[in-house]
Amino acid sequence: MTTIEHSLTRLSQPPELQLAPEHLSGNILGHLQAFRHDSLGLMMDAFNNCGDIARVRIGYETALFTANAEDVKRVLIDRHGDYSKQTRGYAVLRMVLGQGLVTSEGSFWKRQRRIAQPAFQRKRIAGFGDTMRAASEDLSVHWGEIARRGTSVDVAEEMMRLTLRIAGETLFSQDLSNQSAEVGPAVTEVMHYFNWLFKSSVPLLHHLPVPANVRGRRALKTLDRVVYDIIAQRRASGSGPLDLLDMFMNAYDEDTGERMSDLQLRDEVLTMLTAGHETTANGLAWTLYLLSKHPGILRRLQHELDEVLGDDEPDMMKLRELTYTNQVIQESMRLYPPVWAVARRAEQDDVLSGHLVKRGTYVVMSPYVIQRHPQYWDNPEGFDPDRFSPERLEQAKAEGRPKQAYFPFSIGPRKCIGDHFAKMESLIILATLLRRFTPSLVPGQRIEAETSITLRPKHGIQMTLSAR
Repeated sequence: MTTIEHSLTRLSQPPELQLAPEHLSGNILGHLQAFRHDSLGLMMDAFNNCGDIARVRIGYETALFTANAEDVKRVLIDRHGDYSKQTRGYAVLRMVLGQGLVTSEGSFWKRQRRIAQPAFQRKRIAGFGDTMRAASEDLSVHWGEIARRGTSVDVAEEMMRLTLRIAGETLFSQDLSNQSAEVGPAVTEVMHYFNWLFKSSVPLLHHLPVPANVRGRRALKTLDRVVYDIIAQRRASGSGPLDLLDMFMNAYDEDTGERMSDLQLRDEVLTMLTAGHETTANGLAWTLYLLSKHPGILRRLQHELDEVLGDDEPDMMKLRELTYTNQVIQESMRLYPPVWAVARRAEQDDVLSGHLVKRGTYVVMSPYVIQRHPQYWDNPEGFDPDRFSPERLEQAKAEGRPKQAYFPFSIGPRKCIGDHFAKMESLIILATLLRRFTPSLVPGQRIEAETSITLRPKHGIQMTLSAR
């Protein structure tokens, strides 16, 4: 055997498993403060300093950040049963949302998913198109008044109010966006409550008699009362409008014949109402931001809207023809994925990227980081919707880019059940608003991403609107 052959043989042998490299810039509490105040910066810093995988101490717990798409596949698909949702973030979500589809696990989650799945079939989701269009049209009228006045508007707040209305009307046929009502403010307060609990380092904070706990619990009681009242009215009447609540109440497990209890209905409704509308709202806000920064792409999108829609409404047939608009949404979610991180807890020892993962370790996979990885994406920081054209996607597939390099709705068995709902909603809203208005970013403002349940614009996004 030659020296070269001997070297190749040695290199081909699996190395001894070691712990992933540790990111060393933390203090006595590790990287807790950095994770609380700049989670994205911490993950990007770990990636730039340690490569695709890094070990980070957050308080007294160890987390493993991985930017390797193959690790994502192993954790969320290949060995998903060995990685649980027993993490801090999900523990806080359970305090707020209960055991809904996002937070539940095991056989209970499988049963709930089987029951809920028929409500999210494409044909049923298509029936909500009229509700989405009507709400978008009403916002378009409001934007017309703003454009005539020449004032600016916070599009992040506008999208939050719009998607809350759509969520309320599709869930249980009620408009929740009216800020004079009690439900809209309660939903907003619950979101603030989650962020406060999640980012705090004080143990058992939710047991302390502090104002934030009082406000959060009061808001949850308000939502519970409203939801339980609606459920009771539906059960008493025996029928209701064809909304998601009606679908949930009438759905049953084909294996057991069981239906959802009132508590399960409450958990699923609050999950859809809070997490569901927030993800779409923030995704739309970031899309409008990116389009305002790239006027050439905005003009091309508006040209497609003019050519495809003309004076028609964006119905299901027309939506399928809005290929470039869909590419814009996909590219926006690549750069600003509403779900910015996915965390799991290793329940068995495992190996990721050739490194040992000990049982009990938190594994954090960030779409924000991986979808900007130069190994998977050309010009990763650039806004280029054409990268999602059929030709470019075929090229990327031929070049070996893994599917898991793009997962804004997660992947595997726990992929978001409402992804088709969110995609249709985003297309209808953008088509309705951008065919009539050109948004322009107000100069001089600070645009900053904040990591809460979703990736939201921390200070909002102020824009002026020009009627086309």
